[in-house]
Amino acid sequence: MNSDFDVVVSGGGPVGLMLACELRLGGASVVVVERRTEVDRTIKAGSINTPTAEAFYRRGMLPALAEVQRRSAERFQAFVREQRGKRADGQPPGAPSRFVGHFGGIMLRGELLDATDPDLHGAGPAGDVSLVPQQEVERVLAERARELGVEVRGGTELTGFEADGDGIEVRVVRVADGAAEAVRAGWLVGCDGGRSTVRKLAGFPFPGTDPQITGHQALVEMTGAEALRPGWHHTDTGTYVHGPMPGRILTVEFDGPPADREAAVTAEELQASLRRVSGADVTVTGVHTATRFTDNARQAADYRAGRVLLAGDAAHVHSPFGGQGLNLGIGDAMNLGWKLAAVVRGRAPEGLLDTYTAERHPIGAWVLAWTRAQIALMRPEPQARALREIVAELTESVAGTTFLAKKISGVWQRYDLPGSHPLVGCSAPDLELADGTRLADLLHEGRALLLDLADDAGLRVRAEGYGERVRVVTAACPGRPELAGLLVRPDGVVAWASDAGDASEPDAGGGLADVLPRWCGAPGRAGRTAEDPML
Repeated sequence: MNSDFDVVVSGGGPVGLMLACELRLGGASVVVVERRTEVDRTIKAGSINTPTAEAFYRRGMLPALAEVQRRSAERFQAFVREQRGKRADGQPPGAPSRFVGHFGGIMLRGELLDATDPDLHGAGPAGDVSLVPQQEVERVLAERARELGVEVRGGTELTGFEADGDGIEVRVVRVADGAAEAVRAGWLVGCDGGRSTVRKLAGFPFPGTDPQITGHQALVEMTGAEALRPGWHHTDTGTYVHGPMPGRILTVEFDGPPADREAAVTAEELQASLRRVSGADVTVTGVHTATRFTDNARQAADYRAGRVLLAGDAAHVHSPFGGQGLNLGIGDAMNLGWKLAAVVRGRAPEGLLDTYTAERHPIGAWVLAWTRAQIALMRPEPQARALREIVAELTESVAGTTFLAKKISGVWQRYDLPGSHPLVGCSAPDLELADGTRLADLLHEGRALLLDLADDAGLRVRAEGYGERVRVVTAACPGRPELAGLLVRPDGVVAWASDAGDASEPDAGGGLADVLPRWCGAPGRAGRTAEDPML
């Protein structure tokens, strides 16, 4: 097959950029086509969860996110200081609790977290990074893509494609002048959002539930803001949020979807919605950024159709409550990137791609259910209010807060993989090794990692024939002396684990001899390496 690229990625937001970076790490040639020419400044997600922070940590990008979080915390403190001067009784507001998250606007108190829960402590430094806005995630990834040599064609839009037995021809046009071009590739991935052109043209069914709400989120200039209370508030006409940064507002009205999703969001529209929901005589005098949203919740039944795949909002849409959308898409990219790169470079059979939908679809389905439940809880009606009071009472317990915090943070996520060890299918714990390095430090290159923690020559022999596909490291881990070895996939998921004294080959297909070829191809299968700059 004569192709211009191994993969075309349609969509240059955070998901498309993360996928492109993962493909390049795996040695695949990739081009990203994106209609925009700069980072989308529209206000969107304001935080990331633990799996997303881990993904950046394992690729050496966590320091950049930590710096963004520092600046976000400064803006939050500025908002707190501003509100301190606006209390009608002249008293300062209480000190903010440790940020944990919310469920349907019910804020969780950090002091009620069970500090002994082991699920909350396995991510290492990544567990301390969360307050990172989506625009900053995209900015960091754009810089990373440039470093890796990803070709990003801004101002370019996909208009069609046609697949055959050998590949796929993608038709694109330049937005500025309408000039058309055909790009030949082996694969196409749609990361082009909830109204995905790729998904529609490929004919993916997209079942789900219709929208019932109209929501607005914006950063504005306004007068009369002293009448707004900071935080989440449920009223007889909907829900409004003020903060956690100066000028940030959010409203939710339960009177059906907007008449025109495409129309520009105006100051008058935001002002009217805020007044209806809050009852406050607020005047919006300027709009920095604004967006309109609904609770449309849909998911593709399969994320692959031949040579076309979907990731991010192209594969699943839902309301933004809980900030799960960005994180779900980054997880898709991390799961798909190394697998697709292995297939296109000939290091793994095409059947490896079947595990993409199998592993990611259940997590996407959970997110849809999670956001639907929050909408039900927020409705301004007696039944929903009664339910909200019960859930609020549950969050006043350590068990309730810890349960919800683990769900929000994503630390509960795991894949159903063969093997009886409790770590199999989980995100790898960030082990601190005797030489001072951590497990995440060993994953920067995007390769599988066989970690020999018991200096077992027999274990290392198992990896012979895999060459650069599997990095083999022998080290001691004083903090986890019970562990003898781990096989960690390129996405940071534990594919095999063994404790000291375990039999060398567990049953049910979960032994290392079975697991290595499942994820890393057959021994000696080097694939096309002459043009693999990352290997």
